Amino acid sequence: MRTNSLGDPELHFWLTRSVAKVMGINLSEAMAQGRISPQDYASMVTACRQCSHVELCQIWLGRQKSLTRATPDGCSNAKALQALAFAH
Repeated sequence: MRTNSLGDPELHFWLTRSVAKVMGINLSEAMAQGRISPQDYASMVTACRQCSHVELCQIWLGRQKSLTRATPDGCSNAKALQALAFAH
Protein backbone atom coordinates (compact mmCIF):
# COMPACT_ATOMS: atom_id res chain seq x y z
CA MET A 1 0.00 0.00 0.00
CA ARG A 2 1.30 3.45 -0.85
CA THR A 3 0.78 6.81 0.73
CA ASN A 4 0.90 10.23 -0.92
CA SER A 5 3.87 11.48 1.08
CA LEU A 6 7.46 10.49 0.51
CA GLY A 7 9.57 9.12 3.33
CA ASP A 8 13.09 10.21 4.24
CA PRO A 9 15.39 9.64 1.23
CA GLU A 10 18.35 8.45 3.31
CA LEU A 11 16.28 5.94 5.31
CA HIS A 12 14.73 4.48 2.18
CA PHE A 13 18.05 4.37 0.35
CA TRP A 14 19.39 2.18 3.17
CA LEU A 15 16.21 0.09 3.40
CA THR A 16 16.38 -0.61 -0.35
CA ARG A 17 20.08 -1.53 -0.14
CA SER A 18 19.54 -3.64 2.99
CA VAL A 19 16.68 -5.69 1.53
CA ALA A 20 18.76 -6.24 -1.60
CA LYS A 21 21.78 -7.28 0.46
CA VAL A 22 19.74 -9.83 2.43
CA MET A 23 18.70 -11.21 -0.96
CA GLY A 24 22.34 -11.52 -2.04
CA ILE A 25 22.14 -8.53 -4.39
CA ASN A 26 24.74 -5.78 -4.53
CA LEU A 27 22.92 -2.89 -6.22
CA SER A 28 26.15 -0.98 -6.94
CA GLU A 29 27.56 -4.06 -8.64
CA ALA A 30 24.30 -4.57 -10.55
CA MET A 31 24.61 -1.01 -11.88
CA ALA A 32 28.28 -1.49 -12.78
CA GLN A 33 27.35 -4.64 -14.70
CA GLY A 34 24.52 -2.86 -16.53
CA ARG A 35 21.83 -5.04 -14.96
CA ILE A 36 20.10 -1.91 -13.66
CA SER A 37 20.51 1.74 -14.58
CA PRO A 38 21.03 4.61 -12.16
CA GLN A 39 17.45 5.61 -13.00
CA ASP A 40 16.22 2.11 -12.09
CA TYR A 41 18.02 2.39 -8.76
CA ALA A 42 16.55 5.85 -8.10
CA SER A 43 13.08 4.54 -8.99
CA MET A 44 13.50 1.71 -6.49
CA VAL A 45 14.39 4.16 -3.72
CA THR A 46 11.44 6.38 -4.68
CA ALA A 47 9.09 3.37 -4.64
CA CYS A 48 10.40 2.51 -1.19
CA ARG A 49 9.86 6.12 -0.07
CA GLN A 50 6.19 5.78 -1.05
CA CYS A 51 5.66 2.53 0.84
CA SER A 52 3.64 2.49 4.05
CA HIS A 53 5.27 -0.73 5.34
CA VAL A 54 8.48 0.83 6.70
CA GLU A 55 8.14 -0.57 10.22
CA LEU A 56 7.31 -4.06 8.93
CA CYS A 57 10.30 -3.89 6.61
CA GLN A 58 12.61 -2.89 9.44
CA ILE A 59 11.29 -5.75 11.60
CA TRP A 60 11.73 -8.18 8.67
CA LEU A 61 15.32 -7.01 8.16
CA GLY A 62 16.06 -7.45 11.85
CA ARG A 63 14.87 -11.05 11.75
CA GLN A 64 16.92 -12.18 8.76
CA LYS A 65 19.69 -14.56 9.78
CA SER A 66 20.71 -15.75 6.32
CA LEU A 67 20.28 -14.93 2.65
CA THR A 68 16.77 -15.20 1.26
CA ARG A 69 15.15 -14.85 -2.16
CA ALA A 70 12.00 -13.39 -0.58
CA THR A 71 11.18 -9.75 0.08
CA PRO A 72 9.22 -8.37 3.01
CA ASP A 73 5.44 -8.64 2.62
CA GLY A 74 4.11 -5.69 0.64
CA CYS A 75 7.55 -4.62 -0.62
CA SER A 76 7.20 -2.02 -3.37
CA ASN A 77 10.34 -3.38 -5.01
CA ALA A 78 9.56 -7.08 -4.77
CA LYS A 79 9.31 -7.66 -8.52
CA ALA A 80 12.52 -5.77 -9.36
CA LEU A 81 14.53 -7.31 -6.52
CA GLN A 82 13.36 -10.84 -7.27
CA ALA A 83 14.26 -10.38 -10.94
CA LEU A 84 17.77 -9.32 -9.90
CA ALA A 85 18.06 -12.16 -7.36
CA PHE A 86 17.11 -14.83 -9.86
CA ALA A 87 19.19 -13.34 -12.70
CA HIS A 88 22.53 -14.22 -11.13
